Amino acid sequence: MTVTRDTRPRLWRLARLGFDRVRQRPVLLYPEGAMFLNESGKAILELCDGTRTVAEIATLLGDRYSTEVDGDVIEYLDRLSRRDLVQLHA
Repeated sequence: MTVTRDTRPRLWRLARLGFDRVRQRPVLLYPEGAMFLNESGKAILELCDGTRTVAEIATLLGDRYSTEVDGDVIEYLDRLSRRDLVQLHA
């Protein structure tokens, strides 16, 4: 499935957001490993609950950061979905 503005992303059921206290960074934890996140990535994934669309996520973050983020959100979620860390629903 391709990420579109109408897609409803959700974290993979075995993935969860955490915080690495040693490195003082947010992290996405999953059975095969971990991925360090920047604050933008964390903000996107916190909103991926399967109820919000990509458009709604981009609007919330665009308002928070006072900038256009649609393309960045779509690209980020596309990369994570190709790694099966984010599930996409119509």
